[in-house]
Amino acid sequence: MTLPESTDDSPLPGAVRRPVARWRAGSLAERSDWIAEEVPVAVLCNGRDFAVMMATPTDLEDFALGFALSEGLIGSPDELLAVALQPQLEGMTLALTLPPARAAALTQRERSLEGRSGCGVCGSRRLEDLLHVPPRVTADPRIDAAAVDAALTGLAAHQSLAAATGATHAAAWADADGRIRLLREDVGRHNALDKLIGALHRGGIGRGDGFAVVTSRASYEMAMKAASAGIAVLAAISAPTALAIALADSAGLTLIGFARPGGCAVYTHAGRYVGRPGGEP
Repeated sequence: MTLPESTDDSPLPGAVRRPVARWRAGSLAERSDWIAEEVPVAVLCNGRDFAVMMATPTDLEDFALGFALSEGLIGSPDELLAVALQPQLEGMTLALTLPPARAAALTQRERSLEGRSGCGVCGSRRLEDLLHVPPRVTADPRIDAAAVDAALTGLAAHQSLAAATGATHAAAWADADGRIRLLREDVGRHNALDKLIGALHRGGIGRGDGFAVVTSRASYEMAMKAASAGIAVLAAISAPTALAIALADSAGLTLIGFARPGGCAVYTHAGRYVGRPGGEP
């Protein structure tokens, strides 16, 4: 990615200016660049510590809801009774208020480590907290190859942080025609998907006739979060893992990898993907 040589100092949420000495063709230029923010975000549930995630401090209300849903802290959006965002000197705190029964259940599954920006399951104490299959996806859309191509082509126009910093992942929701309806960015791919899931719920956007696109590999956690959210089709620009394929197959999720304008690889439930005439993907 070639980053713009912008000197615009207008605020860019999720990024800060930092000095850099840049060498090009043997010449030194001293300037300032946009750098993606990565801060500790502590998640508290009814006053108790649950996890610390390394995240970009934008769209944190979306993140709170998406994280609570995909982690199974709540079963539906209305169970997230309140969210309080509290800036701290060293990071941010997201104080979630859950129904008492939900909060009591968490005492058996608290995370014991921080969740790094590249990991969605760090600190899970028990295998059963990690290796579970969500309820089977019930939506059954048909997504045309042209729609996937359109969504992939349109991603860049919505990725302001990536364009400025080159350091963030994106998770996007596209409608059946491939138009990007929502996009969220974060230094962590799991955080970006949690933000998208939260934004879908907060915006009242149904997940029956569109699909999600992520600018990362399709790991087990990404497939699990998508399926848990009722997303039927997940397209990733990079490869899936074997565990992600197994989870997607069991959960009824259509998992697409190596998605590029002009082609892709469909690993599970390929009937939802409508290829081009002649049988090409």
